[in-house]
Amino acid sequence: MLMILFMTFSLLFLPKKYKSLNWLNSLVSLFMLTLMMLTKMTLWGPMNITINQWLYMDSLSFPLIALTLWISALMILASFSIKIKKTSEKFFLNLILFLNFTLLSTFSMSNILLFYISFESTLIPTLFIILGWGYQPERLQAGFYLMIYTILASLPLLISITLMFKNNNTLLFSFNFMTTPSTFMLSIWWFITILAFFTKMPLYTVHLWLPKAHVEAPVAGSMILAGLLLKLGSYGLLRLSYLFSYANKLMTPFISSIAMWGAIITSMICLRQPDMKSLIAYSSIGHMALLTAGIMTNSLWGWNSAIMMMIAHGLCSSALFALANMQYEATLTRNIYLTKGMLALFPVMTMLWFIMSSGNMSAPPSMNLIAEIILITSIMSLNMLLAPILATTAFLSAAYSLYLYTTTQHGTPSAFISAMQLFMPRNYLTIIMHLLPLFLMSLKMELFTLN
Repeated sequence: MLMILFMTFSLLFLPKKYKSLNWLNSLVSLFMLTLMMLTKMTLWGPMNITINQWLYMDSLSFPLIALTLWISALMILASFSIKIKKTSEKFFLNLILFLNFTLLSTFSMSNILLFYISFESTLIPTLFIILGWGYQPERLQAGFYLMIYTILASLPLLISITLMFKNNNTLLFSFNFMTTPSTFMLSIWWFITILAFFTKMPLYTVHLWLPKAHVEAPVAGSMILAGLLLKLGSYGLLRLSYLFSYANKLMTPFISSIAMWGAIITSMICLRQPDMKSLIAYSSIGHMALLTAGIMTNSLWGWNSAIMMMIAHGLCSSALFALANMQYEATLTRNIYLTKGMLALFPVMTMLWFIMSSGNMSAPPSMNLIAEIILITSIMSLNMLLAPILATTAFLSAAYSLYLYTTTQHGTPSAFISAMQLFMPRNYLTIIMHLLPLFLMSLKMELFTLN
């Protein structure tokens, strides 16, 4: 798989007369890789495959690798305006493929130190995408927030990895198990380990970098952030939880409380957002908070539902950012109150907005519904007192999804918006390619269960 990715990367260095084939080659290669992964998962199910002493794939990494390849291909499809405007399109493709390589490496590493290196390497192409193709001068501040938050939070993780090696004389995931004489010290050790993952997800209180990065990023940056980079945090949390199983149980009430209240607060913030991308970004924080609480239940039920939610949220939020970009290209504004009446001008786009908004609020038959039902069940097994908070979160999720849809699509169109803007078929294809797996894979949810 990595070999095919390298071959795709080499195609970017073809002579100039073949330059128009670069985007097509990259798209076809990524789609074919995704289909290979899905075919393997469907026919044989997710199984453990050890490639060598550093690389392996299991039922946790298989779905995320497939999601990485799929979203990356759709990023290229959604960013054809870069090719049309000829704004360093070759460098852009290089960044997408390098980001692909770092993500695949992160999801495949069996060595904790190599996992950390790959985990941090994803920041470099993401930062270049935001700074190079962002919309406004404020993208410099967004890039600064992104780097400071994630790097400062990940330094304690590096310290923790060195302590793991000192404790076990190995850095392999399968041979590490953390013990200390003091329960308090073990809890502190676990907290500094997962702080990097909470910042990447992000958990409420360490989330301020995400809305800034989303608002200033181009459509490709927003899609990769929402669809994949947030999943790195939950993947790392799942991968390391069993190493600190006892400390994880001790920290569960504290972290679950922060996650649940964070979900309510960010959902309320969504109802006051005038910017479409900012609203979708804050909704991602709310969904990831629910996912965090599910992981912290330390149950197979909670972990399986967390994987389902990762895939469902990755597809749904990526599609919403692509739709927001489509609307921005037509109206040149992301303000919710200025882009009214899209139904009268672009009825097909309105239908896609409705379907994806329904998915975002976990309406049937999307994967989100099944994942959220199982998540809520597993979280309530911790404490039934969480039921009112979960109910409020579900209500607010539906409220801001309907608010986003009705405010932008209904009403009288603003005077400055013209129906002359024609959407290319690739715009609709991008959303449909998000929509199909989101709804069809709800028929085969056993693909996303740990074994």
